Amino acid sequence: MFKTATLAIAAIAASATIASANINDLSNFAMEQDRGNQVELGLVRATGDGVVEVYTYHKDEIGELIGSTNVHAGANLDVDVQIPRTGVDAIAILKVNGQTVDTQEIDFN
Repeated sequence: MFKTATLAIAAIAASATIASANINDLSNFAMEQDRGNQVELGLVRATGDGVVEVYTYHKDEIGELIGSTNVHAGANLDVDVQIPRTGVDAIAILKVNGQTVDTQEIDFN
C-alpha cells in the first residue's frame, strides 16, 4: 500500500511539474509604462530559448520593430527592452522557436 501511494504521489508531482513547464508568460508587468525609452517586462517565463520583440501598435495594427531582447528557457528576471521614443503605444511579442507564444499590449503614459 505504501509503495502504491508513494508512486501515485510521485506521478502527480511529476505531472504538475510538466504542466508548469509549459508556461510562456510575459504578462507579469505593468501594462502602462512611464518611461518612453524602455519597456520594463519584469519576469518573463519561456518553455525554450526565445526573444521578446516590441513593435509599435496603433488601432490594432502591428507596426515596425522598435526593440528586442533574448530570453532563455525558464524564468527570466528583470527583463527590459530599450526602445526609441514613439508617439504611439506598443505591443510585446514573446516568441519561442520562431512561434508567437504570448503577446501583451503596452500603453505609454
